[in-house]
Parts: sequence; C-alpha cells; structure tokens
Amino acid sequence: MTGTSPQTSSASHAPWWAVPAAVVGGVMGATQARINSDLAAELEDGFVASVISFGSGLVLILVLVALMPRLRRLSGTFWRDLRTGAFPWYLAIGGLGGATYVLGQSFSVALLGVALFIVCVVAGQTVTGLVVDRVGLGPGGVRHLTPMRLIGAGLMVVSVILAMSRGISTEAPWYLLALPMVAGVAMGLQQATNGRVTQHSGHFMVATLGNFVVGTAALGMAALAHVLVAGPPEALPANPLLYLGGPIGVVFIAMAAYLAGPLGVLTLAMSTIAGQIVASVVIDAIAAPGHLTPLTITGAVLTLVAAAVTASARRPRA
Repeated sequence: MTGTSPQTSSASHAPWWAVPAAVVGGVMGATQARINSDLAAELEDGFVASVISFGSGLVLILVLVALMPRLRRLSGTFWRDLRTGAFPWYLAIGGLGGATYVLGQSFSVALLGVALFIVCVVAGQTVTGLVVDRVGLGPGGVRHLTPMRLIGAGLMVVSVILAMSRGISTEAPWYLLALPMVAGVAMGLQQATNGRVTQHSGHFMVATLGNFVVGTAALGMAALAHVLVAGPPEALPANPLLYLGGPIGVVFIAMAAYLAGPLGVLTLAMSTIAGQIVASVVIDAIAAPGHLTPLTITGAVLTLVAAAVTASARRPRA
C-alpha cells in the first residue's frame, strides 16, 4: 500500500470482535497504568519510569522486527517513504501522544487527583475522536456526526464522571485542567495517525514500532533533563512485574493501530475508555473494597453502554 488518503469504504463494517477487542485493550491500558504508577513510586521518579516502560517496549518490538523478515521489509519501505516524502512525516509522530499522556500524568495527577485527570482526558479524547472522524483524518475516512454517535460520546463523558465521582476534587486551579485535556487530544490524534501508518505500511506493527521510537525519544530527552536537575534514582526495583508495562503497552498500541480503521477513532476511543474504567474500578475494588460505591459501579457499567451505542451507529455510505 502506497497511498496516504484514508479509505472510505473498507471500514464500513467492523468485524463482530472489534469492539470487544478494543475493550480488552482498554483493560490492558489500565493495567499498564497501574504497573507504571507502581514503578514510578518505587523509583520516586515518574520520568525515568516512563522511559523504562517505553524503552522496554521498544526493545521488544525491535526483537520482533529482527525475527520477522516481512516486518523488516515493510519497516524499511515505510522508512524510505518517510525520507522521500511519500508519506507525510507529521502523520508518523503518533508516539508523541503517548509521551504527552505520560508527562501529563507526571505534572498534573498529584495536583488534580487521578479521578479528575481521567475525566479531563476522556473529555479531550472524546471531542478529538468526533472531530478526527468527521474530517477523515483516521484510516477509516469520513464518519458523519450522527445522533447516535453524539449521544454515545456524551453518555461516555457522563459515565466516567459518575464512575470517578468519589475521587474528584475541585480544589485544584482550573487552568490545570488544560493539561489532561491536551493529553486526551494527543491520544485521540495518536490513534488516528497510528491507523494511517498501518494503512499505508500494510502492517500494524510498523505503526507500533514508530510509536515507540518517537515516544521513547521524547520521554528520553525529558527524563535526561530531569535527571540532570534532580539526579538519578538510587536503585532499580527488583520486582520483575514492575517491568511489564512496556510489553503490555506494545500489545495495547498494536491493537489500537489495527482497530482504528474498522472501528473509526471515536468508537475505538469509547471502547478502550470503557475497558480502562471497568478495569480501574475492579483494580480499586480489589485493592480497597470499602471505597467501591453503587455510583462508581453504575458509571463503569454505563461506559460499556456508551461504547455499544457509539459502535451501533451505522455509517452512511459515501
């Protein structure tokens, strides 16, 4: 595949398993976030923890590329297309979305709290999904703003607010809300551009490779600057489970890159958000059973309903 214009017909009908797979991807994303958070706490350095997570994912992908001749060939062809301008470079920097999200966590979660951070990210990601689909930036082409898609998007934001309501604090300055919203926008654009790379290159792992190369480079520079100012962590944790964030991230990003075409960016975002919220609630219920409320459970269930509503919206034929 050599063209860069999004398809307008191939994604008209997503396979039945696409939405459940995206929900599972969201579960993996929530699991990765918890692991990375624990790693950051052990290191007392969120910047270095982020680089370790992205870097280990990059190493895993490079090993896969080395072992798979077809993937090596497709990656080389895509790199040549980037150098010659056959594929726009600005559509190949999706990894900045993940890096922005991680840095947004580092700067704003401590002040906003996890719940308000997630609500703002979801708001930014939802609006971006609507806009990206409407203008046709994603690999599935233009998807119109039908009433069902708008209802599903609105219901998702309300559901997340309900699910996270127990932990929301309004004491933080209002302007800090911009940070997680920008992170949500960046994640929406990441899913769209990774889908375009997958469409052009012919393999979702090419998009995943580029995502981790760009993200690791961006976070590496940020971590280096932080270490020069604050110094390096004293020692790396011995628990091997804390280093699973990278491999989980590879699967999560690869699934999103593959599903962006058949589902569209909005439905993909809604489904992964539902998986993340449900998984977060389950993890919190296991860690602190007394904090689980009926409102939280209701909000988590409604995220699945919102994802189903969005996915059920039929796409008008061009």
